[in-house]
Amino acid sequence: MTAELTEDAARRELAACYRLFDHLGWTEAIFNHITLRVPSPGGSAHYLINPFGLHYCEVSASNLVKIDVEGNDIDRTGRQVNRAGFVIHGAVHQARPDAHCVMHVHTTAGCAVSSKESGLRHDNFYSAMLYGDVGYHDYEGVTTGLDERPRIVKALGDRNHLILRNHGLLAVGGTVAQCFHRLWTLQRACEIQLASDAGAGPNREIPVPVLERVPATRLKTGDDKSGGVAQLMFDAMLRKAGISRDAL
Repeated sequence: MTAELTEDAARRELAACYRLFDHLGWTEAIFNHITLRVPSPGGSAHYLINPFGLHYCEVSASNLVKIDVEGNDIDRTGRQVNRAGFVIHGAVHQARPDAHCVMHVHTTAGCAVSSKESGLRHDNFYSAMLYGDVGYHDYEGVTTGLDERPRIVKALGDRNHLILRNHGLLAVGGTVAQCFHRLWTLQRACEIQLASDAGAGPNREIPVPVLERVPATRLKTGDDKSGGVAQLMFDAMLRKAGISRDAL
């Protein structure tokens, strides 16, 4: 599905993603967020975000909140939005017009790697795909201050993945599917790094010349601008989880 979805289709796509995160265990009680830009009158920026207080398994197309860049509830639903989520996601959406979708998680593997001084090592199949495409933002406490936004934006730059040190993971994409594919790849890279570190013996490094070639290969396997393979993967994951967009 392209980034130019109708609002109704965008709501269903995003709600399906929330349910998939729940299926995968990528949830943190009522916290964390997935946001998606939607069409708005006059070209102003509007975004869909989960209402604060609901678990991901409770998110539906109809209860997603549409906000503007200032965090105002456009439809005046009265639903609360988590300020920390708006600070991070709003900063990225504003700075990156190509980032129609932004995902942020506190998975165990992601938080563990984010707490390591060395961060993510590019020495496994998945982390090699991310070579040169991962930024780092130092922990500054619970993200509630607007003054942190410029530093988040600078840390991400033109990359598509961000490790929030001592905190968690973030990915951006032109579609929900593309963003999911990117976050899934980052999550797998973290999981494998932790598993590798738990095994005996030293880790085998991947030569830099090889690492420099891998990202170009990745563009042909799911991270191209059309997002074709990423959409196929996302749709398959929804089917496996028994999630129907039409039922949301």
